[in-house]
Amino acid sequence: MHRKAVPRLRGFDYTGGHRYFLTICTKQRARVFVTRVAADVVLSQLLQAAYDERMAVIAYCFMPDHLHLLVEGTDPSSRLTEFVRIFKQRSSFHWKRVFGSELWQRSYFERVLRGHESSIDVARYILANPLRAGLVESVEEYPFLGSLTMSVQDLLYSVCKD
Repeated sequence: MHRKAVPRLRGFDYTGGHRYFLTICTKQRARVFVTRVAADVVLSQLLQAAYDERMAVIAYCFMPDHLHLLVEGTDPSSRLTEFVRIFKQRSSFHWKRVFGSELWQRSYFERVLRGHESSIDVARYILANPLRAGLVESVEEYPFLGSLTMSVQDLLYSVCKD
């Protein structure tokens, strides 16, 4: 069976210092990110892929059946497509070794942020996901979110103050 590829922007090469809002879903939307161990297996691979592919992870949130990321290329040679490929490949490998199952569905969803769009607004949306889903009563209670560019307290303060 041939699956349709998720369309990417025509004429855009996903290289350089662009910012992206990503959603990566688990295989069959399985609710796997419900323990610290599960999130940490994937988070360690996110950290390594971000370092290797020169991507800053401004915000992340593991929802039970998907992962939201706000990332930004930190080098003219940073490539989103390579970052996601490496991240999904490595995290899938480690996940299967620990849990014995497949982790991700094919492809991912991305939105390229335009120059006028605020990273803080997108981070606010990402971090508020557990609240909107009714998983917690305050963002500070949710253990599976953060940033690889600043402390969780700084990130929460910057996005939660109104």
